[in-house]
Amino acid sequence: MNIRFAGRDDIPQVLALYRHLDADDKVTAAEDAVANWERLQLYPGSGIVAGCLGDIMVATCTLIVIPNLTRCGAPYALIENVVTHAEHRSRGYGKAVLKAAAEAAWAAGCYKVMLMTGSRRPETLKFYEDAGFEQSKTGFQMRRLPVRAE
Repeated sequence: MNIRFAGRDDIPQVLALYRHLDADDKVTAAEDAVANWERLQLYPGSGIVAGCLGDIMVATCTLIVIPNLTRCGAPYALIENVVTHAEHRSRGYGKAVLKAAAEAAWAAGCYKVMLMTGSRRPETLKFYEDAGFEQSKTGFQMRRLPVRAE
């Protein structure tokens, strides 16, 4: 599997892959997706990390490197929208994409990488633990949109 940051031309594949994250979620319009991808590029080190088999994107996550005023100015990273195509799960692709995202965060000087999941499914929590993440903080959120159904 080739792992790289997704480019503008990859946006249709990214949007198609997101159907495997939540098939009931409203589809983002292509022009809105491009505009949001361009905004993401304004944060150095940030982007959509994509795992591809040939020309087919099978796993992805979004990495956001956030500027910071503590920790001597070292940024921190947030990972969101972790998804693997349903036909390619349980093969290590998602973990490989998360590892690449963490390595990109370290290369950007981040002092930590965080992600949150709303899932309580043991296999999902084990997936993140097996990918090197530890459940060590308490998360809080305020939502404008409803929580995704599991």
